[in-house]
Amino acid sequence: MRKIFLLIVISCQLSVISGQTDLSGSLSLDSKISFDKSEKFSKDENINENKKSPLLAGVLSFVVPGAGEFYTESYIKSAVFIAIEATAITVGLIYDKKGNDQTNFFQNYADGVQGWSVLRYAQWTLNHITELNPNLKLADYQNKVIQNGQVNWDELNKLENDVAGRSGIDGNVLGSYYSHRLPKYGEQQYYELIGKYPQFYQGWNDADMSLVSYDEIKLKLDSGGTRFTYYSEERGKANDFYNVASKAVIVVVVNHIISAVDAAWSAHGYNSRLEMHASIEKYNTGFKTVYYPQLNLQFSF
Repeated sequence: MRKIFLLIVISCQLSVISGQTDLSGSLSLDSKISFDKSEKFSKDENINENKKSPLLAGVLSFVVPGAGEFYTESYIKSAVFIAIEATAITVGLIYDKKGNDQTNFFQNYADGVQGWSVLRYAQWTLNHITELNPNLKLADYQNKVIQNGQVNWDELNKLENDVAGRSGIDGNVLGSYYSHRLPKYGEQQYYELIGKYPQFYQGWNDADMSLVSYDEIKLKLDSGGTRFTYYSEERGKANDFYNVASKAVIVVVVNHIISAVDAAWSAHGYNSRLEMHASIEKYNTGFKTVYYPQLNLQFSF
């Protein structure tokens, strides 16, 4: 019974590979040939098991740059992408903090006693209202813009609008350089505008109150040495710090994308290298074993 079972097993094995192998008809010889072929099939299966998934490699590197390269055993490239990621994140955090610190500095400077005052700016505008726009009368604004030593922001914005000639009659007036409305105190635009446009120069502690026209004020600011220009430069430093931080963020995003693409390509290259190998193959004739060199090339698309 055991002999019959053994014959059935061997016959089944031979029938599986008979389409690919020339058999001699001798049970002992064909069994040996079948064993050699089975060993070769086992090698091919091991190659398939060792292949790297391009999709998995790409996903890994998209999440953590360099992870996909490590998975595909491209260790140098993995280290490069990880180093870029770490450097970009570090630079981004450092310069974002520098930007925050610089922002606090220039805002505190503007809010200080020697800084910018909305009351001073509003009072100067009222004092020169007829020079800025002859169509306006001081009496129409005096008790509305400033009340009990406090500035009514809505009335101030209306005054700015009227001085520029936007409400009225003549847009071609001296005060037409009043191109902006002062945002509410504390807003980001508030701190930007007071150090950006000549319109707000007269709110600074060291302002020359005798200057009225845009050309006079612009000439003064261009000469430098004013708190307006100093503040503008300090605010510019904060913007420079934030620009570096934002570029670092761009580097991080691009690094993720490039690493993902590279990892997928590395996996494809790894699989191609895996399928291209030289070997010494053997062929068993039954009576003797013949060895011969073989170069295996296989490309997958």
